[in-house]
Amino acid sequence: MLDFKIDQKKCTRCELCVNDCPVGIIRMGDDFPHIPEEKESACIGCQHCMAICPTAAVSILGKVPEDSQPVEGHLPDPDQLETLIKGRRSVRRYRDENLDPQLLQRLLDVAWHAPTGVNARQVRLTVIDDREVMQAIREETMEALGEVVDRDALPNNRLMFAAFVAAWRDKGVDILFRGAPHLLITSTPKKCPAPKEDGLIALSYFELFAQSLGVGTVWDGLAMWAYTELVPHLQSRLGIPEDHEIGYMMAFGPPAVTYPRTVQHSPALIARLQK
Repeated sequence: MLDFKIDQKKCTRCELCVNDCPVGIIRMGDDFPHIPEEKESACIGCQHCMAICPTAAVSILGKVPEDSQPVEGHLPDPDQLETLIKGRRSVRRYRDENLDPQLLQRLLDVAWHAPTGVNARQVRLTVIDDREVMQAIREETMEALGEVVDRDALPNNRLMFAAFVAAWRDKGVDILFRGAPHLLITSTPKKCPAPKEDGLIALSYFELFAQSLGVGTVWDGLAMWAYTELVPHLQSRLGIPEDHEIGYMMAFGPPAVTYPRTVQHSPALIARLQK
């Protein structure tokens, strides 16, 4: 049941909810908006109707507008947001300590608000939230990769992993995870409309919010290659369901380095269509 409700004392019958519904199932009745029972199954649960109502008259799915956060007057300054995006850095040096659990939970809660294809909202956020657990995963992964190297079973396009294993064995240097105390993995059921894209978008949201709070992040393509190509049996060790597709992986934690300024990239590659 959608539990679509209109507070008739607040509703001005402006029809914004009717016109903004992505699947067009809200109808304007004799007096107030409603959703015909036969149309309820088409709802994708986006809550646009509740978000757009200027008088907070719409409730749906058991959600009431009073529990939502106001947007007007609470958005970041555009110049600051621009600096955040331009100043984002891949952090490859971390302090050996856990993030505060409340801070980590806040990061995950915000990342969960990232958009998904057809509002499927089935991205699984698998997180290693303790540095001791991360150390165990690190050791198991490097041991498994070492076995692949010892069997001379690395594919030609992944021969660099032999150097990663040697650095770990000889010096205890962790190139794969960059010594980060935490790891975040997104995965989504393969049957979802956009399984890989959903995970990538969630990590993008996670990264920007994390860096705004002083948390370092790095897109971990090396770990991605390892777990999807070289030691895929370890996906079960990470708790990834068999019917899921991994979106991507991100190492993160308290950074051991700061970057006082942005970098300067070449001009954007822009193509404009002509009439």
